[in-house]
Amino acid sequence: MTCKRIFAAVLTSLSLAFTTMPGFAVAETLRVMSGSTSSALMVPMNRAVVVESDTPFTELSIANPGIADISSLSDRTVYVLGKEPGRTTLTLLGADGRLITNVEVQVTPDITEFKERVQQILPGENIEVRTANDGIVLSGTVTSVAAMDRAVDLAQRYAPDRVSNLLSVGGSQQVMLRVRFAEMQRSVSKSLSSSLGISGSTLGDNLGILGGGNALNTADALSDALDGANIGGGDSNGAVMFGFNAGGLEIGLLLEALEERGVVRTLAEPNLTALSGQEAKFLAGGEYPVPVYDGAQIAVQFKPFGVELNFIPRVVDGDVINLELEAAVSSIDTTNTVILGGYEIDAFRKRETSTTVMMRDGESFAIAGLLSDDFRDLNGQVPWLGDIPVLGALFRSAEYERQQTELVIIVTPHLVSPTRGEALSLPTDRVALPTERELFLQGRVTGRTPTSGAAGEVARQDFSGSYGYVLD
Repeated sequence: MTCKRIFAAVLTSLSLAFTTMPGFAVAETLRVMSGSTSSALMVPMNRAVVVESDTPFTELSIANPGIADISSLSDRTVYVLGKEPGRTTLTLLGADGRLITNVEVQVTPDITEFKERVQQILPGENIEVRTANDGIVLSGTVTSVAAMDRAVDLAQRYAPDRVSNLLSVGGSQQVMLRVRFAEMQRSVSKSLSSSLGISGSTLGDNLGILGGGNALNTADALSDALDGANIGGGDSNGAVMFGFNAGGLEIGLLLEALEERGVVRTLAEPNLTALSGQEAKFLAGGEYPVPVYDGAQIAVQFKPFGVELNFIPRVVDGDVINLELEAAVSSIDTTNTVILGGYEIDAFRKRETSTTVMMRDGESFAIAGLLSDDFRDLNGQVPWLGDIPVLGALFRSAEYERQQTELVIIVTPHLVSPTRGEALSLPTDRVALPTERELFLQGRVTGRTPTSGAAGEVARQDFSGSYGYVLD
């Protein structure tokens, strides 16, 4: 036996041993024909393919040994081992130096194990795995963004920074967010004060003693009380005056009592729809001009106010929605003003929140709440005189004020899909312009109620019966 045949037999036995041992490259077989260029040979990285030729060859070469390694098992068999992702060419030559064939060798990442892991971790997902040059291409349709993120993260384990994500997410990916702002403000204010005025020839000028610091002039109040005149001015609501003579003295008393109650209700319900992962903004209100001095001249900046809503929805898995939300309700506060450069600038009252929550389709979450209870009690008196029993009440004043505020913000997301325009009804669809006969003869400011379409369906609904809140 010649040395060449002995060497070929040794290589054959070694290749068979490697294929049976775990952890080594497993060889597949590809048969090529002579006389023409062969089709591309796909070789997974760290795996091997056996190329068999129908014509014996005497020489073989590989264009780039760094991509694939070759060894001859016999004069008709070549062992090709993939080393690095890429393309190269395997050339086979005959005994007379004639070209037998060129084999294009393409070494790709081994995605066989990756495909198995995808089926194990994400069963039921329609994910197609392909190779492109030295990377992995993912395509198909998955049920959620979470499944897509898991598939891409797993692919990064096999081809770091070489993953092309062509996956698309199926199902509804549009989110309508309903936000409800509800605020109640209650205030109670009570005050009681008294004043005493004395006039007489022995006293000279009138003597006035204020028990609560009322805004009326004591001498004028005393004169009005003795003359029987009525109190004027808007600062004396709930005031009673009376006067009497005691010898040479004229005495006038002024009693002021005031009680105020107020309730304010604020409710806003903005609705906004956005695509998953995209930001949506909403503003119902206006912009208030604010003068700003920039060092050289006075410029005007516009500050928005009203109902503001910014949010980014992300459909995570099925009907689970992640929300990044910023909501605010603001209004102009004319009670707090700043005078700057001759300009009177009003302040703003603003209630806002910024948060991230996760919930399912149709679920509601109270993302913000506020309960404020402010209390103020003030008691004033004339020194020493206010401490006199019984009569000391004429020289004292008391003020009581309490303000309560309750605020809650509730969000509710819904997965929505577009529909035909005929199925939607606008508020203006239920109102028709009156004809001249209806306007002038019948005195109607609106026309006949529509009877067809979505507007007609709403108009035909019966709203008679009990409504509102029922307390048992």
